[in-house]
Amino acid sequence: MTNTHCVRCGSIVHVRNEKSIQKTWAYLITAMVLYLPANLLPIMSTTFLGKNSSDTILSGIVALWEYGSYPIALIIFIASVLIPIAKLLVLCWLCYMVQNKSVVLLRERTLLYRITEFIGRWSMIDVFVVAILVSLVHLGKLMTIYPGSAALSFAGMVVATMLAANSFDPRLIWDVYDGE
Repeated sequence: MTNTHCVRCGSIVHVRNEKSIQKTWAYLITAMVLYLPANLLPIMSTTFLGKNSSDTILSGIVALWEYGSYPIALIIFIASVLIPIAKLLVLCWLCYMVQNKSVVLLRERTLLYRITEFIGRWSMIDVFVVAILVSLVHLGKLMTIYPGSAALSFAGMVVATMLAANSFDPRLIWDVYDGE
């Protein structure tokens, strides 16, 4: 397959993502399925002085808030709860609007897609925090931290939303535009 060039500006014209909407919906459904165990199961388990405890993402946020770590609790809440939900909703809305051939808010939808694609990577902060804590905090019998079963679901959910954003072809937003 050869690349073609734009007749106006001479830039390389990229081939369309084949079955973009179908792939995006498949990744979105996968992410939605993984979102439930990611938030309902423990993301990490700790053993401190022989006492075991497990925390979900939300219970960890609440615990951080109660300990007075407001900025960290807020960052984890935004990165682990708000951003994934917002990304899922935005991508579902974009797919719905493209499938219904809507001509409403074309520029805004394109901007929203670009923002969603950019900030989606920061949703992995929970997985990185758990990985760092597991590798750093092994104080023998005094304290240990283990990744919980939600860590894998959460990582899978984030990867699925990133794949959904990458499989969505934003040019589909403009296919209905007739230049009026």
